[in-house]
Amino acid sequence: MTVFIEDDAPVIVQGMTGHQGMTHTARMLKAGTNIVGGVNPRKAGTSIIFENATGADVDIPVFADCAEAKAATGAKASVVFVPPRFAKDAVVEAVEAGIEVVVVITEGIPVADSAYFVELALQRGVRIVGPNCPGLMTLPSSEETHGVNLGIIPDGIVARGPLGLVSKSGTLTYQLMGELSDIGFTACLGAGGDPIVGTTLQEALEAFEADPDTKAVMMIGEIGGSAEQDAANWASEHMTKPVVAYIAGFTAPEGKQMGHAGAIVSGGKGTAQDKQEALEAVGIRVGRTPSQAAQYMREALAALG
Repeated sequence: MTVFIEDDAPVIVQGMTGHQGMTHTARMLKAGTNIVGGVNPRKAGTSIIFENATGADVDIPVFADCAEAKAATGAKASVVFVPPRFAKDAVVEAVEAGIEVVVVITEGIPVADSAYFVELALQRGVRIVGPNCPGLMTLPSSEETHGVNLGIIPDGIVARGPLGLVSKSGTLTYQLMGELSDIGFTACLGAGGDPIVGTTLQEALEAFEADPDTKAVMMIGEIGGSAEQDAANWASEHMTKPVVAYIAGFTAPEGKQMGHAGAIVSGGKGTAQDKQEALEAVGIRVGRTPSQAAQYMREALAALG
């Protein structure tokens, strides 16, 4: 079984013909992702040749919009590599076309724009991942299929295993994947660090709790907001699987933005200490370093037997 999106799901890339879109489309294809089209109204009707995971050339068509791309390819997911000022229109287009999962990599999208398309997606039953995130990677559920790598998460770090991972930080996603690479993952989701995101930490926990192949979850948070506390409250009542956390920003000064738009402590709220206390109050161990968090996860798995 898979979580978030099925193996070999057909994927389109909005902004595929731009520099970032081209670079990461090539990388995603080599990772085995089933990319079936790109979207750019100015280059509709053209195509671009890439190399796939087997080394063969594949001719990826470019469509005028998501509706046309979905009709022609049956696409179930889209990865958005467009500048911030165009991101809202791009995501709305994907949602209205009936794309099931929209991964928004773009950083710097105005909060009002994100609020609009996140609400629209909720109304339409579409899962948004991001914005301002590294993406979503699922590992193949069998030897006969390929997983799905959507975004900028490096391929080849991990294989299939019993862990789920959700993170507000891109870099720490990769680090914890590396720390636990010998165990493996069902899926790694970069929730994003903006104040408003499509898939929250809590919603990721809900998905991993419902997935029979995921046995434990690593959750990576950071200062700012209350997403970790919300996740802790939900987990205390509904989570039956072990959760281990790491919170970035224990030494962050109040009132300073630390990296992400949402990573700011204001009025003494949203500190790493606050989050650690909320998580540990419901039995979620919090590592002070990524390595310590990884060790806590190993201990949690060992306790499962």
